[in-house]
Amino acid sequence: KEREQLEALLGSRVKMNNLLKKELAADAETYGDDRRSPIVVRAEAKAISAKDLVPSESVTVVLSQMGWARCAKGHDIDVEKLSYKAGDGYKSSAKGKSNQQVVFIDSSGRSFSTEAHTLPSARSQGEPLSGRFSIVAGETLEHTIMAKDEDKYLVSSDAGYGFICTYADMVTRQKAGKALVRLSTGAKLAKPQKVANIDSDMCLSISNEGRMLVFPLKDLPMLAKGKGNKIINIPSARAASREEYVKQICIIPSGGEVVLHAGKRKLTLSAKDLEHYTGERGRRGSKLPRGLQRVDKVEIEFKTKSVTDEEGQVPDREQLDSGSDNQES
Repeated sequence: KEREQLEALLGSRVKMNNLLKKELAADAETYGDDRRSPIVVRAEAKAISAKDLVPSESVTVVLSQMGWARCAKGHDIDVEKLSYKAGDGYKSSAKGKSNQQVVFIDSSGRSFSTEAHTLPSARSQGEPLSGRFSIVAGETLEHTIMAKDEDKYLVSSDAGYGFICTYADMVTRQKAGKALVRLSTGAKLAKPQKVANIDSDMCLSISNEGRMLVFPLKDLPMLAKGKGNKIINIPSARAASREEYVKQICIIPSGGEVVLHAGKRKLTLSAKDLEHYTGERGRRGSKLPRGLQRVDKVEIEFKTKSVTDEEGQVPDREQLDSGSDNQES
């Protein structure tokens, strides 16, 4: 009887398939459960680059006055006390990670970039960047920046123009660099300022004649490159001849107080005091009080301090406003 059943199964494909179905269904009922190893779609495998193998360590990139660069481990480096060649000295520095790119901006407004980990160690005196980049004769590297691609910066000139760009806009693979900032005749590039919050930060600019203007930073355009829009109104002829130019420019975060240093005197301006100098972008600005018009340094503080002069006296509101003009178009 068993032989007849086996011969019938072997002689019929339909009976064989039916038997397989019954056995599979029975096994699924007995042993079946949810899938334990999920199916995941992976991206196509790619070759690993040398950059992917570089560890992410804290580094400080240092640029010298003669255009030599080096990379020191850590962020607690006293950059001005490093060893420099005879006649050379400290110019600028930037803190970041070893697997990031570092951007250098020259006096003509061109940006250049390279991998930070490829720069020589700070134990040496560095490497001349003229060998890595095609820098136009007569131009010098001025600023060093390291940041994340999405970080925003205020880029401006002392002719009173500026715009906001991302760090990624500064990075380039070209040996000849990228024309990042278009400078007016006679203008010089100001140090790029990092933007914390474009919606709430304010932009402060002070001319060499003591005129100060504060306006919302969001009034400036977001550009990948160019000249930008007018920050403070300086006549073109006076800017070209260097009679008048922007001496100080900085970003005021929300809640910050501004401390102006002019020689031995200093003036602390609260958010309420800054309203006197706040206006539309591109205006002429208001005159600072007499004796405080030649501002040497601007600091941002987040604490309430009284306004004092060099004798430590607190001036009244009339003295603070003395010498100030109304906003001019």
